[in-house]
Amino acid sequence: MNTQEKFVITISREVGSGGRTIAEKLAARLGVRYSDKRLVEQLVRHFGLSISEIEKIKGTKKNWLADILAKVSPVPNSGAFIGFEQRYGEDWDHKVDSASIFRAESEIIREMAEEESCVIAGRLSFYVLRDVPNKLNVFVHASRAHRIERVCRKQNLTAESAAIVIDDIDKSRENYVQQYAGVSRYDLRNYDLVLNMDNLTDDEAVELIIKYIEASA
Repeated sequence: MNTQEKFVITISREVGSGGRTIAEKLAARLGVRYSDKRLVEQLVRHFGLSISEIEKIKGTKKNWLADILAKVSPVPNSGAFIGFEQRYGEDWDHKVDSASIFRAESEIIREMAEEESCVIAGRLSFYVLRDVPNKLNVFVHASRAHRIERVCRKQNLTAESAAIVIDDIDKSRENYVQQYAGVSRYDLRNYDLVLNMDNLTDDEAVELIIKYIEASA
């Protein structure tokens, strides 16, 4: 990958592995945009849903429309969501399901990749941008014990509660990836670089990614 030209780095990760923090630090180190916060904010504004409701929709293979119609806010004002209202606005309330969210996420991701160099955390970006040149796909994972400890520390949970959170998110994300990419997120052929975080700090992981980029330039 050549960082002298426009590039994209996708960071897929297991919850509790530190992948999100690594993506943020990597973007800061490279001086490029980090997508996750912007992406989620735009989705929330567009669909009028909470983060947990969006994740619930994404993680299921059935239509959650009946469950969430009462919670959906009016269509956002014109210009509030990078032009999506013109494409989906008139009947968006009939499209609030995992397919519409995948479509919205995919459009935002592609727009960002076309605009400038960026680091994108999750959001099936390794698949959405599969035909984009000058790209690096990274997968960050860790042992169950490592993940439970990190989730406990970050979210102030008991080990039992952390394990439940991890299992629920793992299942949700795997369902989503299989449904729209037709592959398992655990298939390492999806990625160029895989990091096991059991014996690495977040900063050390960032350094390894930088070294990989330099070696592959």
